[in-house]
Amino acid sequence: MVAKHEEPPHQPHGFLPAAWAYLRSAPGTFLWLLALLVTTIVLHHISPASTEAFLRRRSTNLHQLARDPVRVLAASTLWLDGGSWLGYVVLYNLFHVPVERWLGTLRWFLVIAAAHVGATYLSEGVLYWAIHHGRAPATAVNTLDVGVSYALAGAQAVLAYRITTPWRYPYAAVVLLWYGSAMISGRTFTDVGHLSAALIGFACYPLTRGRGPAVNPLTCLRSLRRSLRRPRPHHD
Repeated sequence: MVAKHEEPPHQPHGFLPAAWAYLRSAPGTFLWLLALLVTTIVLHHISPASTEAFLRRRSTNLHQLARDPVRVLAASTLWLDGGSWLGYVVLYNLFHVPVERWLGTLRWFLVIAAAHVGATYLSEGVLYWAIHHGRAPATAVNTLDVGVSYALAGAQAVLAYRITTPWRYPYAAVVLLWYGSAMISGRTFTDVGHLSAALIGFACYPLTRGRGPAVNPLTCLRSLRRSLRRPRPHHD
C-alpha cells in the first residue's frame, strides 16, 4: 500500500480544469495581469493629451517620491508605459509564473518588491546626482517613470537559481548582458534601474533556500516532448 502523503497529486483532466489549476498555481501573477488589463483599458479611454499628466501623478519620479513614496511605488506597478498587454502576458508566464510557483506567493512578492523599490531608489538617486551636478535638467524631477519592468528583471534574475548547473551560468550571463549592455549603450536612469533590479534579484538567493532542487531544462524538455507524444485516450 502507498501511504496517503506519498500519493501523487491529482492531475486535472480537461481544458477548463487544467487552465483553472494553472491560474491557481500563481495567483499573484494572474491577479496582477488582470489589474494591468483593467488599467490598460482605462488608458485607452483617456485622451492622448491627458495620458501623460495622468501617469505622471502615478510616477515614481523624484517629485512624487518626495511627496508620497508609498502611494506611487504601489501605483506605478499598475500601469504600462508602452508595450502591449499581450506581450506582458507572455513575459509573465515565462518568468513570474515559474518563480511564484517555485518560491510561493509570499517569497515571490518579496523578490519583486525588493527589485521594484530598490531599483527605483537607485535609479532615481542617480538622476538626482545628475541634476545636482548639472548633467540633467532640473525639470527631470518630474520624469515619467511607471511600469513593471524592474519587478520583471528581478524575477528573471532570481529564476537562475531554479536552473541546475551548468545551465544556470549561461542563463545568468544572458540576463546580465541584456541589462548591462542596455545601460552601457543607453546610459539613462531607467537603464540603471533595470540592471539594479537584476542584481537585486540575484541577491535574493537566501529566499530560494529550501524551495526544492534545481531543475535541468533538458529534462523538462524531454518530459514535455513525451507528454506531447503520449496518445490520448479514445472514448466510444
